[in-house]
Amino acid sequence: MKALVVYGSKRAGTEGLADMLGEALADHGLAVTVRAAAVASPDLESYDVILVGGALYAGRWHKDARRFLRRNVQVLRTKPVWLFSSGPLGDTASSAGELEPVRQVAGLMEYVGARGHVTFGGRLAPDAKGFPASAMAKTQAGDWRDPDQVRQWAKQIAVSLG
Repeated sequence: MKALVVYGSKRAGTEGLADMLGEALADHGLAVTVRAAAVASPDLESYDVILVGGALYAGRWHKDARRFLRRNVQVLRTKPVWLFSSGPLGDTASSAGELEPVRQVAGLMEYVGARGHVTFGGRLAPDAKGFPASAMAKTQAGDWRDPDQVRQWAKQIAVSLG
């Protein structure tokens, strides 16, 4: 079974989550390709399952992930699709997997017929560039991505695929 993991990431945190998901799905026997959403779409028809992730910025999903869904909606509606978000920093990240998708992502889930969604904790480097990231990094730098949570979610997907 072939899986595609696509991500929209500005500061590589969501890219890292996509890589973790790819490795975890491969551990369950799937042949996995991980690629940036901004890269030209591969032949989506050749994949059995597709996961799409986006970093959250001020409650909005990364534009590359949104564009990927919109460009490929016809094919995505015919496949098992899951979405994931990254972004919560600090104490909020510990309950990230339990967070409902933000309104925009909930709408995108419906748009493509996604089977599910999870929000993972985010990452912010202490030397983050640009405003407001550099200001936030002074008090909120760190990595709240939970590899165990990522592996567990990947396992749930693999089991659901049989």
